[in-house]
Amino acid sequence: MPRVVFTPSGLGGQVVGGTSVLQAAREFGVDLDSVCGGRGICGRCQIAFTPGQYSKWAIDARLDGLSPWSETEETYDGRRDMKPDRRLGCCALVLADVVLDVPAESQVHRPVVRKSVDLSDAVLDPAIALAYIELPESVLGDATSMSDLVIAEMMSAHGRTVDSLSMAALRVVHRAFAGQLRAATVAVRGRQVVAAWPGYVDRVCGIAVDIGSTTIAGHLCDLTTGEILASAGRMNPQIRFGEDLMSRVSYVMMNPGGDRQLTEAVRGALNELIEELCRQGDVTTDEVLEMVLVGNPIMHHIVAGIDPTPLGQAPFTLATAEATVVDAAEFDLHCPNAQVYLAPCIAGHVGADTAAVILSEGPHRSATMQLLVDVGTNAEIVVGDKHRQFAASSPTGPAFEGAQLSCGQRATAGAIERVRIDRDTLESRFKVIGCDLWSDEPGFAAATAELDVSGICGSGVIEVIGEMYLAGIIDADGVLQGSLAARSRRIIEDGRTFSYVVHQAPGVRLAITQNDVRAIQLAKGALRAGIELLLRHAGVTAVNDIRLAGAFGSHIDPVYALLLGLVPDCPVQSVRSVGNAAGAGAVRALLSVSARREMEAAVRGVIKVETATEPEFQAQFVAAMAFPHATAATTNLATVVTLPERAVAASDSGRRRRRTQPED
Repeated sequence: MPRVVFTPSGLGGQVVGGTSVLQAAREFGVDLDSVCGGRGICGRCQIAFTPGQYSKWAIDARLDGLSPWSETEETYDGRRDMKPDRRLGCCALVLADVVLDVPAESQVHRPVVRKSVDLSDAVLDPAIALAYIELPESVLGDATSMSDLVIAEMMSAHGRTVDSLSMAALRVVHRAFAGQLRAATVAVRGRQVVAAWPGYVDRVCGIAVDIGSTTIAGHLCDLTTGEILASAGRMNPQIRFGEDLMSRVSYVMMNPGGDRQLTEAVRGALNELIEELCRQGDVTTDEVLEMVLVGNPIMHHIVAGIDPTPLGQAPFTLATAEATVVDAAEFDLHCPNAQVYLAPCIAGHVGADTAAVILSEGPHRSATMQLLVDVGTNAEIVVGDKHRQFAASSPTGPAFEGAQLSCGQRATAGAIERVRIDRDTLESRFKVIGCDLWSDEPGFAAATAELDVSGICGSGVIEVIGEMYLAGIIDADGVLQGSLAARSRRIIEDGRTFSYVVHQAPGVRLAITQNDVRAIQLAKGALRAGIELLLRHAGVTAVNDIRLAGAFGSHIDPVYALLLGLVPDCPVQSVRSVGNAAGAGAVRALLSVSARREMEAAVRGVIKVETATEPEFQAQFVAAMAFPHATAATTNLATVVTLPERAVAASDSGRRRRRTQPED
């Protein structure tokens, strides 16, 4: 029987040969949309299939793993566009082992990409300037070219030296200055005219994009005013090649041409994002003249079409750490007049996204020591002040974002994002994305009737682990206390260990298992160990300016960040979320040439610390596994929460009566 695996959920199993993809998705509880009931009309069940070797699931997916295109697919003309690399799940039949991706637009519960920017002190200094000019009438016998006329008029009317017109401008210059007035607006970058439009135009735009390993977030800006006209985000389609960066590098190593597949996937997503932003902002793509791209080193290399495999093995050598400027066409981006600024990287595992965070938050401008933590699938850490800065990366994996946990999911409508546990009864209550009520408040059931409470997202996972620790359900070493099963129906036997049930309803049970706790411990241990090593390199023992960045970091309650030991102990008010600082830095670089120069200068002075080669890393990692930490002080945290007494965990071995499972 063939095996099918759906990404990004990882759900799947064996099916009878000839089963439709849609039916298989339903069998395994995969979130694949369909309105027409599998008649091939609505187009909502589109999936992507890429043949190749997927070592994570030991699957060698061949092209004949799915049935050939059906007549329904060939003639499909529904309301949803059918992309060339997509199949209709209701028509495609599973014939052999396959790995299939369910894109965001085919999911009922689409990911909420919650990324915003703070530009309160941004300075406008764009690379593009607009100039309205009127050309003298040409006469027969005059050998002066249109380029010569434009160059001369720029000096005459604006006192600006222009040397040439770009090829894109040359293609439209006659049309732009046609008509009786022979008047047009030109866009100038440096000493070159790069675009022209008939008549008077007072707006030109740019797009800044943070290419994350999980999500891609972009902002469309008016370069003449600095106003953000539109913001949008989408899941990174490379997830189907691997949830984490090393899995994607492994895919490239094992599949000839895999690097091109990853490049095509991310560039395709960028073009979709560009179209969405322009549609939202009521802008045409020829009005977009500047783009700034930031991302981790592997995303940086992949979008540029550079083989990322050297970044997957020591010594993790970058192809280049310098900022790169190319025409958008070089990256196959659908902005005919745009130039792309690919921001500089710092080192093999600290990329352009960290450079953008540094530009946004300014540790190199700070009189006091600052700790920046961009929490994601791979966490980047910066410690420094205006005198010196240190940077490192920690392989936290996707656990903080809810992935690879038994009940984890990404931040979608219906996902549990806040949790509280009663210290006496051990009963839980929670909030979900899309509803402001707690689960024990009147009206919650009605308010969430249209939502599918099907998992716990990253911020919810952090809170439930913290609450379990405060309630004594887990001890400082992360051991789930099975002895409490006699006290609470929510603590149930789970094989040789125990689980804590957060939510129970017909057809769904969301529980935190012992393995889930361990996954969080491993992730936070790697993060905290990296922080401690950077603090030692900086020669400081404490820092009172801690900033949490990234989509996940933006939604962590500072108390729980301290409680789990994600960051060192300090006054709670010293820990704050700064939103998508990488996106904010990208926008600043988009709006200001001087900001680009500042970022380039700042990253050249950053000292990279390779945690994997640090002699103290293992000891720091082990100590950081405990809640909040095995040895570090928790003086400030103890002023806001009552911490449990640290004790030796009692053995929970042996058979115990299985508890009746609770219902909320």
